[in-house]
Amino acid sequence: MNLARPPLAAVSQVFRFWLTLRRLLPRRKCRTFGVQGAEKGPRIEKVYVINLDREPGRWSKMEQELRHILDSSGADLLSLAERHVAVDANAFSQEPPKDADIVPFYTLGDQLFVEPQPLVLPTRLELNTPIRMSRAEIAVARSHINVWRQVAASNHAYVLILEDDVWFHSGFTRYLDQAWDEVLTECDNKGRFDVLYVSYLEVKHGAPKTFLSSKVFRPVRGLWYLSGYVLSREGAEKLLRLLPCHGPIDLWINHQFDVLDVRATKRPLISQRRDAGSNNSYSILPTLTTIGAITSEGASLFNIRPTEQPVFAFGPEGSGQSSLAMALSMLGYRCCSDLQALPAPELERLLEGRGARVFDAYVNIGSLDANARALRSRYPKAKFILTAAKGITADDTFLSVEEGLNGTDIAVLHSEEPNRWQVVCEHLRCAPPTCSFPTLKDLGQRPILDGTIEADQDPKSKRPRRDKSPWIVEPRKWWQGIRSLPTEDEQMGTGTFVRINDCLECLDERRWLLRSDTFTDNLALFRPSNVEFSSGIGAALSIRREPLGVRDYTAASLVSRDQYLFGKFEAIIQASNVPGVVTGFFLHRNSPRQEIDIEIAGNRPDRLLVNVFYNPGGEGANYDYGYRGAPSYIELGFDASKASHRFAIEWSPCEIRWSVDDHLVHRRAIWDPTPIPHLPMALHVNSWLSRSTQLAGRINNRRLPATTIIGSIVLEANSVVSSPGSDGLRRSS
Repeated sequence: MNLARPPLAAVSQVFRFWLTLRRLLPRRKCRTFGVQGAEKGPRIEKVYVINLDREPGRWSKMEQELRHILDSSGADLLSLAERHVAVDANAFSQEPPKDADIVPFYTLGDQLFVEPQPLVLPTRLELNTPIRMSRAEIAVARSHINVWRQVAASNHAYVLILEDDVWFHSGFTRYLDQAWDEVLTECDNKGRFDVLYVSYLEVKHGAPKTFLSSKVFRPVRGLWYLSGYVLSREGAEKLLRLLPCHGPIDLWINHQFDVLDVRATKRPLISQRRDAGSNNSYSILPTLTTIGAITSEGASLFNIRPTEQPVFAFGPEGSGQSSLAMALSMLGYRCCSDLQALPAPELERLLEGRGARVFDAYVNIGSLDANARALRSRYPKAKFILTAAKGITADDTFLSVEEGLNGTDIAVLHSEEPNRWQVVCEHLRCAPPTCSFPTLKDLGQRPILDGTIEADQDPKSKRPRRDKSPWIVEPRKWWQGIRSLPTEDEQMGTGTFVRINDCLECLDERRWLLRSDTFTDNLALFRPSNVEFSSGIGAALSIRREPLGVRDYTAASLVSRDQYLFGKFEAIIQASNVPGVVTGFFLHRNSPRQEIDIEIAGNRPDRLLVNVFYNPGGEGANYDYGYRGAPSYIELGFDASKASHRFAIEWSPCEIRWSVDDHLVHRRAIWDPTPIPHLPMALHVNSWLSRSTQLAGRINNRRLPATTIIGSIVLEANSVVSSPGSDGLRRSS
């Protein structure tokens, strides 16, 4: 499991410059490599490099690395190398099922065996809760297993297996020769080894080990990566007999160390390149975050921007237009879709060919139907997509659009096409995501409303820094979002409409869970004992100074068991005024991350922070980018810590409204500045300690414990699914 951060540009440049200088030095001979001879003893006879077909650049860099080292005969290692085609996660049309090679589930207990967390409270951990491997993790595991089969079927005693993003340290040849001699000397008495790690990352608190010589040790557990290792033919046969693999391949193999003969060089001789980020996605991260094992969060922002633009898509109703619009968003397009017309300022800029537009993709926009020919002329490099579906007949309007686009760069996307990502991404010349193509019910063309938001209904608010992503519109004087009416299907919603009025005199376990985890920017660990219920008061949420290993403080959080899609959510809250403390009332989900916030910081209880996080995709899509969201400050005109006040979020398909004491204080339409979250979310109310002094001030321990009072929670919403509570992973704005 490689948790390395994406490389900084300066580090990448220095690294590439150093590699260039290194190639000017004489090439070194490594006698460990070469064809085995009776008088010379066993050698590494073959090098397999795992490489994706869509990553020819990585293979080219590996060729350069392999040419820099010579084998025992004086030939470069490239002559011993064979490119092994990696399994591509993008080729999975759905979540891969369990089979004889891989069971795509593992547990937190499996993870903690490899890398224990000594500061985590064991009694708080759900060690046996299943965690599903990501598609990338499954693809990596399959790639290695396929190589093992090739090794087991070969005549080679030992092979070196490499992933395609590695480089050889400058002392690689000398150190490996010394380590190889020591291994063979020890093996004279015990036979051949199975695995020799030459590239690894030792766990944070150290891997238990036994040193076999000055250059080689035997690990008990605690080595991450399988980016470079020597494997014997017998070792490959053993690994295949030990299948199926449970969890990421580098995690699973640690669990086999007790039945394998595993060695490792005293220090890594091969490392992953510093000028390329990892393409993997790590299924363990949300779980490690909730137990406090990860204590920092950076700007995990979507940094891939499409190059083929603008994109225009047309199609008859019911042909998959809404699904295509979501797919384009997942590719990094800022996509406007499913409207009878574009807002006038955007339409004017689009037809005039002006660059200062909001969007770079337009799907199912009624006002563009009559302008298809003009768009073709104005944007000769534009990409056009037509959607079609079996049994749906095109109307006259669409036939006219189709005729006007004859001879342009068009792709036709059928809703029955088994690999829709391939059709779209080949047309747009980009790599598909690792998650499934979205399947949404077509929204149709929603009418837009004229007019602007009244100034007295939307007080002037201060805007802190926002995430930079395709799904947040930068401020423009002429842009106020898209005010639209929902379609009839959107208005009705899905699920069961419920009304709840809970005075929180006791814990209703049918509705609420008390959290016992944390998140990255929280200095405290949530504990159920920090929530006290009482008649006539409600729930008191406390923050205390209590050193618990992973955190030095405890906090309180209440989360709904159900998830909701649209509705009105109210809470009567008396916030804390202790600096560092944040009082939160919000809706939240992960995969993809979406969120609608109300927060009050302890150092400024006279100010409200409202926020929206938006990421595209359907249920399970791994889009959790951003850590600031799109926040705004609202001056309350009173101190929310002096008395209780009613705070509300009204969430509809086309608008979000925030109110205080039944007075509207802020509202956001579609793309003002984000799309409206469209997936079910759990409702949270909490009190926590922020790492950010900018957000809430510096904590004053002398003023602890701090208390927030929640007098009641009232909601009228569509209850969609029952939630186990673990999806409540909360990160700060």
